[in-house]
Amino acid sequence: MRFIRSLAAAGAALALASPALAQPRQVVVEVWSFGFAPRPIHLAAGQPVTLTFVNRSGSSHDFTAPAFFGRSAISAGAVEDGEVELRPHETVSVTLTPARGTYSAHCSHFLHKQMGMSNQIIVD
Repeated sequence: MRFIRSLAAAGAALALASPALAQPRQVVVEVWSFGFAPRPIHLAAGQPVTLTFVNRSGSSHDFTAPAFFGRSAISAGAVEDGEVELRPHETVSVTLTPARGTYSAHCSHFLHKQMGMSNQIIVD
């Protein structure tokens, strides 16, 4: 009986330590008129992450990064044509596994990029 308990405890410890069962890291990306934070966004290559975009503005914005999203393995969330759309005060999450590189991001709405809504994503 003692052996079975020890085996069960070892199995539970192994399951909890398994990277496959680990929750993705959470990164909050704040969006407002006219900026993003953090600046830049730092991520780890090959490590799952949930990017939670929080639009603090009463206006619509987007987070456009086609090269970044195109090279990432997206497992959850809505990314269309390399961008995440955000209605006023909306929060949207995207879970992905990023590829190594440095990527540009911006809001593609008229003149928003020129007014400071640009960012970099650095994946080491």
